[in-house]
Amino acid sequence: MSLEKKVVWITGASSGIGEALAYEFNKKGTLLILSARREEELVRVQSECENWEETVKVLPLDLENTESLQKKADEAIKLFGGIDMLINNGGISQRAYAVESKMDTIRKVMEVNFFGTVALTKAVLPHMIEQKSGHIVVISSVMGKLGTKYRSVYAASKHALHGWFDCLRQEVYEHQIDVSLVCPGFVKTNVTVNALTADGEKHNQMDDAQQKAMKPEEFAKRLLPKLANRKEEIIIGGTEILAVYLKRISPSLVNRILRKIKVT
Repeated sequence: MSLEKKVVWITGASSGIGEALAYEFNKKGTLLILSARREEELVRVQSECENWEETVKVLPLDLENTESLQKKADEAIKLFGGIDMLINNGGISQRAYAVESKMDTIRKVMEVNFFGTVALTKAVLPHMIEQKSGHIVVISSVMGKLGTKYRSVYAASKHALHGWFDCLRQEVYEHQIDVSLVCPGFVKTNVTVNALTADGEKHNQMDDAQQKAMKPEEFAKRLLPKLANRKEEIIIGGTEILAVYLKRISPSLVNRILRKIKVT
């Protein structure tokens, strides 16, 4: 399916995977709406796109402020007259032991990753149902399929997304709306640098696995053809994604392996 002239709204578009997706979609002739909290960074990404004056719009938002998202969705729809694809990429990670994590920190991660994503999707859905087409994309994680030490609430938020969007897929099928859950492995972004510690402070360091991971540009190039084909579940990464498939065969073996892996 051609992506040319399709209207794609990307959250978390100011850096990392979201920024790389913006550039890749721009190469395909897509009309883009870029969202994140940092407007100045969105403008930077916008300016790096070809023909941005006509094809790329900036719409700042904060996923944690769920009450504002209906208004943001209404604004987004007006920018190009509709939305063909919503890419729920915005989110936050965590690096802390479960026993040490404060409830305020746990709630913040769930508010951004789960409730913010659900609220924005719900705000866009009536429009897609009315136009009888649409594509909802969720950038989840391999942590949506399994769990390791030090990532309890992050994994919980991603598992919750899988449950909610798997159900949504069944409900919107009759309206010709597709739902894709994307599970990246390690991608070299600042996700671990910006992750929250137990008390909600920034982690401020990049994990070893993240440092050695694939670049977001490579991830975006591998993802777009799969989105064009409207695949329902997409897993992209290095050898770490083998754990997802192994867990289907032997969960106990995966657990034994994960216990021995160094995590930071």
